[in-house]
Amino acid sequence: MVVEFLPSQIGTEDGVPLPYTGSPLLLLLSDVLLFFRSLWCFPGIIFPLEPWGSGELDELYPSRENLTALAIHGFLCMYQIAFLVSLPFCYMVPLVWMVLYVVVVLVVNHAICRKLNGNRRFLQSRVPVVSRPEHESEHWIFVNGVAVGEHWLQSNIDRLSYTFGRRITGVHNPTAGIIFDTIQCLIERNFCYATDDVRDAYELIKGALANPKNKKVVLILHSQGGIQGGLVIDWLLAEIPQDLLQKLEVYTFGNAANHFNNPHRYVEGLQNAKATRGATHSDGKSIRYIEHYANSYDFVSVWGVLNFIRISNRYMGRVFVRPGWGHQLNQHYLDTMFPLGPDRKVLEKNEFMEMEVELPKSGMTGDEGEGLVSSIDDDTSDEEEATVFDANTPVDVTAPVRKRLNGSLPRTLKVKHFSRLWLYRNGRSPATSGQT
Repeated sequence: MVVEFLPSQIGTEDGVPLPYTGSPLLLLLSDVLLFFRSLWCFPGIIFPLEPWGSGELDELYPSRENLTALAIHGFLCMYQIAFLVSLPFCYMVPLVWMVLYVVVVLVVNHAICRKLNGNRRFLQSRVPVVSRPEHESEHWIFVNGVAVGEHWLQSNIDRLSYTFGRRITGVHNPTAGIIFDTIQCLIERNFCYATDDVRDAYELIKGALANPKNKKVVLILHSQGGIQGGLVIDWLLAEIPQDLLQKLEVYTFGNAANHFNNPHRYVEGLQNAKATRGATHSDGKSIRYIEHYANSYDFVSVWGVLNFIRISNRYMGRVFVRPGWGHQLNQHYLDTMFPLGPDRKVLEKNEFMEMEVELPKSGMTGDEGEGLVSSIDDDTSDEEEATVFDANTPVDVTAPVRKRLNGSLPRTLKVKHFSRLWLYRNGRSPATSGQT
């Protein structure tokens, strides 16, 4: 098997109106139709049910807390479907009774969800980590996706902490039940509506970027968190100085967003990127590193990143498409892409990172994507990773290697040669590029 690699879009000078800036009602209609067209992979949200590579941290592991959460979500699904089905019949009763009915349903729903959500806006990972000097100037932030209560969010940030050897701050996007969460996704991504947790995330991320102590702010997003993170980035691009934005790195899993902005800092950089298809390192974008990870049969990915990256849209960042099912962050993404050993350290080799990368045969549909050039050091062996200087442009094989091999690629390119996030495993850090 191979992993499909989709380079970042370049962007255009006059690409207006873009799809995500169109009529909200038309966008909503298009989204609903896309939802039903994508239903063929709906089982990819929860399947496969096992194995549980992270044990009790996996969402579907049969622990008491997980089974309780699943039981509550099962009840909420039936409760919310029954409510939506009943709405067309409400015209038969007086308006005041209909309003009272809706209010009672929503109050009961909120009360049930309190059992899942708790009352904390922010959570901290509880995993003991070995702090390195370079970690002192980093701030790692995570925003969760659909149907995640306090227990699952804690499991997510603990799993991320084991994976990357850092303390992780989780911004809680509380669940209202899977059905109502999906409706919230439609509202957020088509009407650009910012909920309280979006505003919480924006306040935290903006403060971290403005803090002179921080040289790097890493934002990890999952599912609906991709929509919310995209809205936060839109606000940051409007308010934050470019030199502060250069601290930010963004990594997403199963991204549900319909756009992801990252304009070039200067028009000359955009013109150079269009002329060279992203081959030069001087074309700097506002956010230096954006990577998206998606399972090919994950319903949310198919409904989100895998659809919108392929059309004339504003969806920046490179995409890695793993052949497989599953949407849960721990069980279906981290367990397959960053599996842990018995010591809770990321294994140095795994099937996903060793997969061959399948390069696109042509540019992206609509907005042309960046081409394939490299930054793998001349002396890099087949067992080592590339030093990826800019993850918004494809990795590049150095000129000496090209010349020696008559311009052909030196070996089978694997996911680990492209993934900047892989270089953070077990507390490590990528090499410094020297860019500002």
